[in-house]
Amino acid sequence: MTTTSEPTELSEPALSVRQVLTLERVLAGEPEVVAGAGQLDRPVRWVHVAEAPDVGVMLTGGEMVLTTGVLLAGDEDKQAEYIRSLHRAEASAVVLGLGRAFPAPPEVMRRAAERCGLPMVVLHRPFPFAELTEEVQCRLVRRKFAAVSLSESVRTALTALITSGAPLQSLLDEVASHSACPVVVTNLAHRVLATAGERSAVDDVLRDWERIARQAGGSEGDGWIRAELAGRGERWGQIMLCGHRGDTATGRLLADRAAEALVLHRMLGGNSAHTWEEQSAQSLLTDLVSGVVPARQLLPRARAAGLPVNRRTFVPLVVRDVEPGQLDRVLRMVGLSGLVAELADGAVAVLLSLARDQDAPVLTANFAARVHSEAARTVVAAADPRTAWDDVPTGLREAQHVADAAGSSAALDLPAVVRLRDVHLRGLIRLLRDDPHVQSFAERELDGLLCAADEDMLSVLRTYLATGRNKSRTAQLHHVSRPALYRRLEAIQTRLGVDLDDFEQAASVHIALLAHDAQQS
Repeated sequence: MTTTSEPTELSEPALSVRQVLTLERVLAGEPEVVAGAGQLDRPVRWVHVAEAPDVGVMLTGGEMVLTTGVLLAGDEDKQAEYIRSLHRAEASAVVLGLGRAFPAPPEVMRRAAERCGLPMVVLHRPFPFAELTEEVQCRLVRRKFAAVSLSESVRTALTALITSGAPLQSLLDEVASHSACPVVVTNLAHRVLATAGERSAVDDVLRDWERIARQAGGSEGDGWIRAELAGRGERWGQIMLCGHRGDTATGRLLADRAAEALVLHRMLGGNSAHTWEEQSAQSLLTDLVSGVVPARQLLPRARAAGLPVNRRTFVPLVVRDVEPGQLDRVLRMVGLSGLVAELADGAVAVLLSLARDQDAPVLTANFAARVHSEAARTVVAAADPRTAWDDVPTGLREAQHVADAAGSSAALDLPAVVRLRDVHLRGLIRLLRDDPHVQSFAERELDGLLCAADEDMLSVLRTYLATGRNKSRTAQLHHVSRPALYRRLEAIQTRLGVDLDDFEQAASVHIALLAHDAQQS
């Protein structure tokens, strides 16, 4: 992997030695690589024609040196020193035109070049060096201009997205469109916060993410390019181009421009490093709940996000009326692994990942107890533990259904961890709330109160039925005297045309009220 910490110089885009040798004008000279064949991917920053034996002192690195060797003929010491001086100056290659000075490749120079790892190329046909220098210099200038254009194009596009308030994903999609490879953003622990690029290619990267994250470095030009995310004296992550197929300098340029944009995005968005982690968890859990993406395809994302997934027990939870940050703190306090993400309607999903030998019910109860100590009136809904990852989406949907059913009545005497068996009839009604027959039934049974739009009467009726028709408890909860409650109950029965002391009629009204509340929520 290539690490960049400073902005890339726009003069960097270069041709490799291998690319120069494939140019039509060079091929006309019948080039042959006689030494350093393993170093042909070295970048050529410039082409320099030089015959002086001490040419190395004139170079700054990255030059391809062209020579006829006319001043080296007959002196093997000079020939060897010529190669060594080029090596010290970090020249990219030496090209020797065969002819009057050297009718064949000089063995001394060839051996010295091989020892130094310096590519040495001989041209078997007479070749005007001016044509080669012109060709290469023109190409380098065009590449430099293209790099400048790319840099400005990327910067303009990313800046426009930032100023328009676009989310992180939009910025990464833009970077991926320019780099044509998967883009990954991680925190300092190498946990994946966000990705962009073709889905199948991204999944391939994430599937092998543990190895990639452990890899300390790599060869120049291997396509793995990263740039640090840092600002205000703090490093907090990195962006990686995974398998970039263009030249390394262009990849560095893209990574640097992307890093600049992400740092600016974070600075304008406040403490967004944590927010990005929340967004990552939210995207994953939302996809799991929706079922749009098969769970098996989401497994690499979960693993790359830092969730233990091998031989684990998963406990899907949904918690109501609590902030995601509070649940994150609780997870750390109890020492459990998991993901936390805010869903719709004030619900927060929590996916616990436990070792197979841990007691899932006990640990879930401990987690719920801590949550209730942070937010007393919250509801912690749980599905039964799952040992198969493919069963997690069903579990999350079950927990969401339980939380939805249980969260509608503060009068219910609920356990610390609410499960499907605890919501009884209320849970069934929640599942059927969109059925037209159920809607019609609720309207018909409650017509006398709904027409008057008397929310106070509905509230009294709701409490009375939820407490098992306990008049004393209902009066206490509504802060009224028992005689006043009796008058309200009589008015309710008159409007509905029912006798609430009759079990069947009371049950019918209760079911209708549960259906009405489910439809309203």
